[in-house]
Amino acid sequence: MSKIVRCDKFDYEALAGIWERSVRATHDFLDEDAVREIKEALIPDYFPNVDLYAVTDNDSFVGFIGLSAGKIEMLFVDDRRRGMGYGSELIDFAIQNGATAVDVNEQNPQALKFYTAKGFRITGRDETDDSGRPYPILHLALLQTECNKPQTST
Repeated sequence: MSKIVRCDKFDYEALAGIWERSVRATHDFLDEDAVREIKEALIPDYFPNVDLYAVTDNDSFVGFIGLSAGKIEMLFVDDRRRGMGYGSELIDFAIQNGATAVDVNEQNPQALKFYTAKGFRITGRDETDDSGRPYPILHLALLQTECNKPQTST
């Protein structure tokens, strides 16, 4: 049975392994230099600046999510565990905890399809990623559903 647990610095190496296996399976648009640069920045720069949560199965991490100020900053599922519902479990957890935005690489149509299926819609686009690399970023926001729209009186 899976569960979601809070992560700390002692979990960073395991999460970095999941990140690399996931990226190598899903981000074929990234060149080797970009993968190396991002991997080198994960532990000292990226992980400490988000609230990290992992989904576990039989007490082993199978995916993780990083949240900050209502935004999903990262979500990765181990390549061997993709398509088993762990990503959806992490998204649902993030939404329940106030996440309403996420950025996606434009060259990653699987991720875009995943997030739009969860109710996110494109709200903007940047030509480059946050580090200035030539990987366009799509900004997505969660649309309010009829059941969570504020009620107005007439």
